[in-house]
Amino acid sequence: MAHEDGFIPLKHFQEYPADEMNQRARSFYEEIRRRRTVRDFTDRPVGREVIENCLLAAGTAPNGANLQPWHFSVVENPSIKSKIREAAEKEEQEFYNGKAPQEWLDALAPLGTDSNKPFLEVAPYLIVVFSKTHDNRSDGKKVKHYYASESVGIATGFLIAALHHAGLATLTHTPSPMKFLNEILGRPSNERPFLVLVVGYPSNEATVPAISKKSLDEIAKFH
Repeated sequence: MAHEDGFIPLKHFQEYPADEMNQRARSFYEEIRRRRTVRDFTDRPVGREVIENCLLAAGTAPNGANLQPWHFSVVENPSIKSKIREAAEKEEQEFYNGKAPQEWLDALAPLGTDSNKPFLEVAPYLIVVFSKTHDNRSDGKKVKHYYASESVGIATGFLIAALHHAGLATLTHTPSPMKFLNEILGRPSNERPFLVLVVGYPSNEATVPAISKKSLDEIAKFH
């Protein structure tokens, strides 16, 4: 029951003994470190309930003033995926053929990326993440969203981790500009495309770049 001030007791926090805490932290690290960005997908179906629960997990992310400034457009329809691929590749061709500075292209070179994006049609799901700058109330007033980009970024991280935990592969795709996604998916102007998350099973022939992550000493310092 809520108190008069609108707060309720914290009931679901779970503390663990130190040994179990260390084991759980290590176990999560070992699982999440297996996650790799995949560009070769199969069209093998994925149950919708899996996607729904991963989206619900994303919706639990911390966010500015609890305004939850996100929208997830889940695309299964082949014709819509085809339209997204066509529009995305048009932007990518411009990116790789003049728009991107050479320094950026050099940084991407080890990853083997180019303007061809077949995964946008092959994978069973595309989850287009939108960041909402504000909501429009029924009385016509705008409700501004605070820290929308940060909040949506955290929610997207939750979503990627949840999909990996469920046994699926993902790819974050960010063609620029992405306004075509509003048009194709019929989303309002107060929503800004954040990224396209490609979701499914990797193909049997899938390969990933031979890269490594920075060490703890390189990414963190204890003061």
